[in-house]
Order: sequence, then structure tokens, then C-alpha cells
Amino acid sequence: MGSSRTCAKKPDVAGRLRSSSHALPRALFLTSSCRHQYPSAVKKIGFLSFGHWATTRHSAARSARDVLQQSIELAVAAEQLGADGAYFRVHHFAQQLASPFPLLAAVGARTSRIEIGTAVIDMRYENPFYMVEDAGAADLISNGRLQLGISRGSPEQVIEGWRHFGYAPPEGGTDADLGRRQAEVFLELLKGEGFAKPNPRPMFPNPPGLLRLEPHSPGLRDRIWWGSASNATAIWAAQHGMNLQSSTLKADESGEPFHVQQARQIRHFRQAWTEAGHSRVPRVSVSRSIFALMNDLDRAYFGRDESSDQRGVIDNMRAVFGRSYAGEPDVLVEELKQDEAIAEADTLLLTVPNMLGVEYNAHVIESILTHLAPALGWR
Repeated sequence: MGSSRTCAKKPDVAGRLRSSSHALPRALFLTSSCRHQYPSAVKKIGFLSFGHWATTRHSAARSARDVLQQSIELAVAAEQLGADGAYFRVHHFAQQLASPFPLLAAVGARTSRIEIGTAVIDMRYENPFYMVEDAGAADLISNGRLQLGISRGSPEQVIEGWRHFGYAPPEGGTDADLGRRQAEVFLELLKGEGFAKPNPRPMFPNPPGLLRLEPHSPGLRDRIWWGSASNATAIWAAQHGMNLQSSTLKADESGEPFHVQQARQIRHFRQAWTEAGHSRVPRVSVSRSIFALMNDLDRAYFGRDESSDQRGVIDNMRAVFGRSYAGEPDVLVEELKQDEAIAEADTLLLTVPNMLGVEYNAHVIESILTHLAPALGWR
């Protein structure tokens, strides 16, 4: 489901009906082939690493160097196994992956096919101007494979950590307002339009007109995703022409099971996308922890995991946390068939326990690709 595909409106009767009946929903005037592009059983399947390291006894990632190098090796292994994406979480002031662009560029240089992304970059910490340059460079190194997830961010290790980076909310605003404003500037800059007045006596010759940031990577603007935890922010993302990333938690807005609420969030996003009049087909990803019990080591790690949705409060928000899936392949197939949000999404990100090492996580990914994906129609 590439971002280049477009939805064409019917050129005949529908156009005349629209001009005379504003009450009819816009989605009725999309071609049936466009409407049927989502949801689809076929999925892009990637992994999502939180990039933890710790000096605990059983950790294979004991330092930042370990995590960075193992992240690259896991991306290479995932590509060889036939996975579609390597995504990384970004956190500050923590023993986790932080500055993403050196890692993304390194993965891009070592791989040739797999999508490379984040889920997500906290925009409260970002200089949108410098970020456009970094993102453009990483995307060009990978030949246009960057899928950049951004958001307002998650609860932090420190109090108002973004202030240490030199950023503050607008007067009377919140840190969420700060994150969204930084995102809007970033999106505008990604268009590649000139805005800076050139020096009349430059060190090097300038092209005519106002200057833009370089390097510019055409097409990257369509590969920006917004990590959303609520229906309202999913709608906001659609209005701003971003793809949707929905994780393993969201605001508990109805008391229903997590996957039901997340599926509704995705439908709200797509409806808002249609109403905004965007021409391309949006991407939607969901994240899940899925472990097929293939051997004794799998059973030792995850065999006692009888998971269910959990509810609690995170960052002053009543939230529902999605369950993990662990079981024999035939059992998992039947359970995953019932997950409405996975059915709605075109992309599935498998959260991996990165501290268990590259070899084990490659086994986890391969188990899903080999034993679950074909049986579920994802492949």
C-alpha cells in the first residue's frame, strides 16, 4: 500500500449529484476500487524496537553501543527474512535510543529494501529546521525509504525535559501545543519551498529566488506519520495530511476493548482524510506484542503470558493498554482474527524485546512471517 496511489472521484453522475446535493457524504463519490483499498488483509509487517539497554544479568544489550549496533544488525536480518520495516522508538534522558537520524542513516546504508522509520519522535524536543536537514539526508541515503513517525511524545523521565533543549510552549499553551506547532513547521518546511532571502554577496553562487533547506528529499512529506493516542488527534493528523500510527495504548474513550476502540479511531482518521480532500491513500499502522511459542525458549520467556487489556492513568489521561499475544501458532491465528484494529490497518509493527539480542528477535520475527502471516492472509 504505497503512498503514491490515489483515489479518483467518479467523473460522471457522481459529480453532478455532488453539485446538487451537499448532504450526501463525500465517501460515496469515491470509486469502488478506491474504497476497497482499505481495509485489506495483506499487511506490511515490520518490527518496532524501544532500544533499551541495561547491565542486568540476562540483557544482551548492555550499553548504548550495543543497542545501536544491534539495531542495525536486526534491521539487516529482518530484511533478509522478508520483513517490510525497521522502526525505532525515541526517548530522551533514558537508557534508550534517542537521536534517531544517525541510526536511520546507518540502517539505510546497510539495507536496500526495508522501510526505515520511527515510532515516534517527540516533537517537543525538535528544531524543525535542523530536523528537515537530518531527515532529508537520511532519506536520500536510503533511496526514499524513510517512514518518519512524529508526535507530541509520551511521559518523560524528567520534568519538562524539552525546556532543557531550549523549547517552551506558547504563552497560555501546553506542551501538546508545543509539539503540534513544531510539527506544523516541520511539515511546511518539508515542502521544499524557498523562504530565506539570499545574501547578495554569498560565499558560493546561489540559485535564483528564495532559498530552501538542503538536502531536500522529494516525496518525504507523504511519508510522515503522526502517533495518535486519541480519536481527536487522529482526526487532526488526517487534516494535516499525515499517515496514522496507533500504538499499544490509547485514550479510553468508551470503555470498550482496546482493539475495538483503536479500530474506531482508524475509521475516524480515514473519514477525516476523505473529508479533507487529500488525493493519495493514507497509511495506517498498529503495534502489537505477538510471540509464537515455537520452542522451549519461547515458552520460558512468554509461555505464562495470559494477557488481557489493562486500564490505568498515564500522563493524566485515562488509558487502555492493549493485550499481548503469546501462544501456539494455531491458537494465535484464531485470536488475531478477532483483532478489529489489525484488520483495519495496512501496516503491523511487532514490538520486539530488544534486550534479548539480535538472534532471538530475528527468530520472533521469522515465526510471525512464516507461521502466522500466511494463515491470516497478511502475506
